[in-house]
Amino acid sequence: MPADASLQLEPLLRTARRALVLGIGGGGDIVGAIPTARFLEQFGITCTLGGLSWERFVYDPQPGSRTLSEVVNVRPLAPTVWLANGQTTTTTGVRFAETEIAALYGTETLLVDVSRGAPGVVEGLRTAARVLGADLLVGIDVGGDSLARGDEPGLRSPVADAIMLAAFHALAAELPCLWGVIGYGSDAELTPPEIDRALAAVARHGGLLGAWGLTPAVAAELQRVVQHARTEASAVLLEAFAGALGERRIRDGTRRLELSPVCTVTFYVDPRVLYAQVGAIARAVANAPSLAEASAIVVSRGWPSEYAFEVEMAARGGRSYAD
Repeated sequence: MPADASLQLEPLLRTARRALVLGIGGGGDIVGAIPTARFLEQFGITCTLGGLSWERFVYDPQPGSRTLSEVVNVRPLAPTVWLANGQTTTTTGVRFAETEIAALYGTETLLVDVSRGAPGVVEGLRTAARVLGADLLVGIDVGGDSLARGDEPGLRSPVADAIMLAAFHALAAELPCLWGVIGYGSDAELTPPEIDRALAAVARHGGLLGAWGLTPAVAAELQRVVQHARTEASAVLLEAFAGALGERRIRDGTRRLELSPVCTVTFYVDPRVLYAQVGAIARAVANAPSLAEASAIVVSRGWPSEYAFEVEMAARGGRSYAD
């Protein structure tokens, strides 16, 4: 796809045949990718679900993304991208959300390791797309951290999103890429007005491509999924679909979010426009060769880093957000 090509949702979905649909923030973001997979399947697109090899610290106290040497029962496609199954764990026995999805559906899922930064993700996804015959990459952000500019008071975990957005921006020059945001603040970081501002900036530059909301059938499917895959931000979508409205607290009661029907909608944008117009954090870490160095760049600019947070929590022995 030429770098200056205008991305249009309908032609893209009518011509794609196989998509990699990835939750890009780690933890249970793969659950938030399921509605998009069901949307794409209506266009005859075969979807492979996936996410990051990075569980929340309350489940895996080892900071950051797990590398290939730290996992068992995977099928490597590249050093940073592997196929997981229902038996995939870390070497310490931690099961990924992708493991639970693979077990539930009886299929393989993708695990993406961001420890080598955006350049490592680019190489890994390029290889995975070729091996799996994918002609579309879709990244799904549950909550909206990828829309952050860095100075939002509630922002806590932008690094994984920024690395993945930078990788998608690079890959969009050679492979159709789509970016989706679902939850509208369901991870209790960006507020709805902050998300409004970012999406409006993308829209002014022609990057807002469309939206699709949960249906009763997909909501019922997600209800079954969240009984197996650990997630808070993605589970919030179901509360909103059931009519919950107003304040909700997650992360051991330490974080506050606003529930509304908008939480059930996935907004699709052109990742190139998002990167150029909003993605200051992604632009800052685009060339960082490792997660640790990306985190250091983010911290040096006064922005929060979930990797730095996990390093601190590991040193303190903290195992909950309340700590």
